[in-house]
Amino acid sequence: VQLLESGGGLVQPGGSLRLSCAASGSIFSNNAMGWYRQAPGKQRELVAAITSGGISNYADSVKGRFTISRDNAKNTLYLQMNSLKPEDTAVYYCNRAIPRLRIEWGQGTQVTVSS
Repeated sequence: VQLLESGGGLVQPGGSLRLSCAASGSIFSNNAMGWYRQAPGKQRELVAAITSGGISNYADSVKGRFTISRDNAKNTLYLQMNSLKPEDTAVYYCNRAIPRLRIEWGQGTQVTVSS
C-alpha cells in the first residue's frame, strides 16, 4: 500500500474532522500533494493542494473551511476540515497534485456530513 487515508467518519453539519494520508517516501518527497474527493455520481475533484515547500491552494468550495498541511519527516499529509456541510460528503483520497505524476489511488476514507 503506497497511499493510506484515514480519519473519515460521520459528523453533523458544522462539525470538524481531520484526515491523514500516510505515503511512502518516494511518493511524498519533493512532490506537491493533494486531497481529492468523489461524491456519489460525480467526478473526482481536487479540493486542496500543497507544494513540498508548504504553499497551499484550495477549491473555492472549501476555501476558508479546510486546511491542508504536510509533515515531510513523517511522509504524512493532513486535511483539517471545519464547518462541514452536507455537500462535503464524499470519499476523500490523497495523491500527487500534478495529474501526470499521480499514482494508483488508495482506498480513500469516507466522510459523511449529516444530522
